[in-house]
Amino acid sequence: MTPLRALPAHPASWSPPARRIAIIAVAAAVLLALAGTTAWLTGRRSGNAPAPAAEPSPATAAPSQRSPAPAPPSAAGTGSVTAPAHITDPLGYAKAAARLLWSYDTRTTSRDQQLAGMRAWMATGTKYANWPAVAAQVPDPVLWSRMADNQQYASATITEAHFPSAFKQALADDPAALTTAYIYAVTVTGTQRITWKDGGAGAESRAVTLAVQCRPGRDCALVDIAPTVAP
Repeated sequence: MTPLRALPAHPASWSPPARRIAIIAVAAAVLLALAGTTAWLTGRRSGNAPAPAAEPSPATAAPSQRSPAPAPPSAAGTGSVTAPAHITDPLGYAKAAARLLWSYDTRTTSRDQQLAGMRAWMATGTKYANWPAVAAQVPDPVLWSRMADNQQYASATITEAHFPSAFKQALADDPAALTTAYIYAVTVTGTQRITWKDGGAGAESRAVTLAVQCRPGRDCALVDIAPTVAP
């Protein structure tokens, strides 16, 4: 089923705003001024099971209009959301973060808990963290409720992670620039499997380009999500 919109598959190149995630990540002057234009990542419906929810419109926020979203109530807990990974390698952390984005369980986790769990993965103490783009991955309350009515949940298997070619080229052109913010662009591929009540299930390949911050001697943290996938 397709209750929610997935990221585009593999475009030949980024649009100018999305391309900045690779180039400005190593220039680090106005790092990651990206719009939160993707919607929750889910798989396509398969079989003859009824669709539990309709597809929503993606949330959009232009860089100039972006403002920090309030954190979910701390009392909400995080339900079944995985705790932040203690990983210092950008490729390994990006894999874990992609698995987070492609996994959820409406049977045991409320929308506020999903948001609280995802917020814990975000970088702190940096002006580059784009929480609204990450929060925009979560469906609105009505859609989440409909998903919960159908006991919908998803898991992910990660295939690989790599630095996009544009990021590697920018890094080769100016290796020292990375030390300004220690933010890396990483493209992750994998498979997401969605299951819902009455035996419904579906699976589809997934890909996403993330920005992760990995400072020396610290665990990595999620910074941003590119609106399209960088090869």
